[in-house]
Amino acid sequence: MKRFFVLVMTSILACLIAGCGGGGGEPAPFSMQVIPEHMEDTIPGQSCVFLVAVADEGEGSSKGKVVNISATASGSAVAVGPQAIAPGQVAEVTVMPDEASIGETLTVTVHGEREGLKQTKTASLRVGEQVLDPAGLASYATEIHDRFIPWLAANHPELGITSQTEWIPTIVRPHIVVVMYYLFFSEDWEMGVRWHVTIPPHDWAEVYLRRRTTEVSPSYAFKISSLQAQEEPHPVDPEESVWR
Repeated sequence: MKRFFVLVMTSILACLIAGCGGGGGEPAPFSMQVIPEHMEDTIPGQSCVFLVAVADEGEGSSKGKVVNISATASGSAVAVGPQAIAPGQVAEVTVMPDEASIGETLTVTVHGEREGLKQTKTASLRVGEQVLDPAGLASYATEIHDRFIPWLAANHPELGITSQTEWIPTIVRPHIVVVMYYLFFSEDWEMGVRWHVTIPPHDWAEVYLRRRTTEVSPSYAFKISSLQAQEEPHPVDPEESVWR
């Protein structure tokens, strides 16, 4: 009987030390990255999209599990989606400054939490004056965006982009005037659009594509060498970072 009791106690202790059933042990530490750390050129009403990625930094009971993401920013509406990401996934923190923020540098605070462990990162954005004719700029950006869609549907059907794909636009880098920038978001993709404001043959336009929930940088890019010449898009090497 005594021997049986010793064996039972030894098994219980071993189970506690090893974390039997997967419920024991310390949670795995994690790191968090916010991209970019600063946006210098934004305006009121702009959807300023920061990317958030997490990574495991050791062993533990929570390794590979999701991290809950939340964020705040002064003088702005803030949205987070998705609100929980695992390593290898990407969340977007969208900050929309209000009119009272013009001339201010706003701090964006991003929190990550998993099984009691927490990480906090800060980023910032500078809010400038509203641009002239934002509606006209949005309309022209949409025209250029639409030049690429039929070609992508025909030549890259694996991307799932068609004329039926719905996009939400927002301005980016609004005060740059030689090369103009805009962003478009579908359910699956971020498309960056930029074009050179000049005459042929230098009136080029480019787009990139980033998978919204799994990538922090573009994986595809395409260029029209001359808009007025009605040239077809062709692939180019994507840049290493998104346009913000």
